[in-house]
Amino acid sequence: MPELFVTNFNRNFTGVSATAAGVLGVQQAQFDLALVGEPLPNCPDPISRKAAIAASKMPPNRRPFAIWHVRRNPEMRVAIWARDVLRRPIKIVFTSAAQRYHSVYPRWLISRMDAVIATTPEAAKYVPHVKAVVPHGVDVKRFSAGQDRASDWAALGYGGKFGLATVGRVRPEKGTDLFVDTMIAALPDQPDAVALVVGRAAREHRGFEQGLRDRVAAAGLSDRILFVGELPPEKLPALMRGLSLLVALPRYEGYGMTPLEAMASGAPFVASDAGYYRAFSGDGAAGIVVPQEDTRAAATAITDLLNAPARLAQMSATAIARARSDYSVLREAEGIANVYEALWQHG
Repeated sequence: MPELFVTNFNRNFTGVSATAAGVLGVQQAQFDLALVGEPLPNCPDPISRKAAIAASKMPPNRRPFAIWHVRRNPEMRVAIWARDVLRRPIKIVFTSAAQRYHSVYPRWLISRMDAVIATTPEAAKYVPHVKAVVPHGVDVKRFSAGQDRASDWAALGYGGKFGLATVGRVRPEKGTDLFVDTMIAALPDQPDAVALVVGRAAREHRGFEQGLRDRVAAAGLSDRILFVGELPPEKLPALMRGLSLLVALPRYEGYGMTPLEAMASGAPFVASDAGYYRAFSGDGAAGIVVPQEDTRAAATAITDLLNAPARLAQMSATAIARARSDYSVLREAEGIANVYEALWQHG
């Protein structure tokens, strides 16, 4: 009988999915566990919610109760139902990355958690029951630098001699328009560069995406700023290995995994002052943080880096080292395991 149930109720592969999958890859060797809901790459086959509730009817061997680790509102709701209505012997752990107050309903759900793990000290200010601050980590085995970045980029087939990208949903909150404006400003001075918008637009944002495509076409850059859609998770490591720079300019971000994935792959980043990007950057050693919505500053930072190969190479090496030493998924899994063990020991 599992001692740990890790939930994933979202069919789409989101940033939350990526962090859950990374940690679960480590936890498989640490705990008798089950994935509940939708599949995740390189993880055990999931069981249904109904099966998980049934399996939680009795405490697992050697443990006074099972732990359900949840990361989304529907997952909290099901876990609360299992614990409080069906009286299953479980405790619920929730990971919170939001650096702003939740709305009323999520706040109530979070108040019912047995333990909350915040991903940053800032995120810890907005939720109760915080037992630990544990930054998300990147799987440095999955995301790693190749031998020849130019060859890795060429193998992707997007053209040009090197590439930049923003990765995430196409919508205003993610700053996709800011990336496009930055690339329109920066690319004319970088004739060998190609920029990628990697991610899909939800139905309500398709007009927004079309407006960006029209803006790119008006600038005469449709062959160099490419909207490639959402990539399956198994293709993301190859993309990151090929990039020279990752650009992330969101208007809001709770944490932000893509700069970490790029860092582990040897690609520094230019990012807006959001998420946990400033901490990742190491005071500019692995990435450059620019003011919110300042596309001129972003374009200048990108141009300066691309025009200084030695500096870019040094930042690449530093980015790899920081990802491995400070932001590996092994460190995240260790911090989470400490929360579990404290719950099992002290309830």
